[in-house]
Amino acid sequence: MELIEQLVNELGVQQNQAEGGIGLLLNMAREKLEEGDFSQITDTIPGASDLMDQAPQTGGGVMGAMGGIASAFGGNVEGLGNLASLASGFSQLGLDTGMIGKFVPILLSFVQDKGGDQIKSLLENIIGGGQ
Repeated sequence: MELIEQLVNELGVQQNQAEGGIGLLLNMAREKLEEGDFSQITDTIPGASDLMDQAPQTGGGVMGAMGGIASAFGGNVEGLGNLASLASGFSQLGLDTGMIGKFVPILLSFVQDKGGDQIKSLLENIIGGGQ
């Protein structure tokens, strides 16, 4: 698969790490996007559902509890919870959290090449630009 090969070659990660990392990012996007918008993204990524299945399971854990505490005080830690979930998943893959910021631009570039600016924007609004 072209996207996975690109991650392996450019970042020096193992194939299973590349698959799991992309799966984590796609799972996060699936949680945040309408089904129609998400299907536009997955249509541009061959084997997207298989990649999502490769993602490690991440639970709410501490971040879920923090979200409950913060909401009791009127705060919103949803973004922080997403980052913590991604960090936990990347850690389970044997990757440090800095790799999230390296995966994102490669994924966005791939989606833009295959699906255009509109599809890239849908995904970028959810997972950020990796900056």
